[in-house]
Amino acid sequence: MSKPAVSIGCAVLLSPGAAGPPDSGMITTIFQTSFLASGMPLAVSGSLCQMINSVSGVPYVLPIGSVGSSSTLTISGQGLVRMGDQIPSGPGILTIIGPPASPAFLDSGPP
Repeated sequence: MSKPAVSIGCAVLLSPGAAGPPDSGMITTIFQTSFLASGMPLAVSGSLCQMINSVSGVPYVLPIGSVGSSSTLTISGQGLVRMGDQIPSGPGILTIIGPPASPAFLDSGPP
């Protein structure tokens, strides 16, 4: 199944969250700037998400893990992050919700 790549502002969900119930957030920082779609840098493992603890409301930063991102397409040795990916990160599994950076850019490789 082909999956579109994501960028800054993409919604994410961490389950279980830091305090148990799922935490929500979005991708806020992408360190690679060499590969763009529609003028936006594409998210790779190691990019940062700003999360909100669903119990206390306290914000925290969560790096995207390296297992579960694309193993076919890498940028500077880091796997591309795509809509629908489920990536072990921090205390749980980070689900990449969307929207995509560009619906025309698809990666059909395995996680």
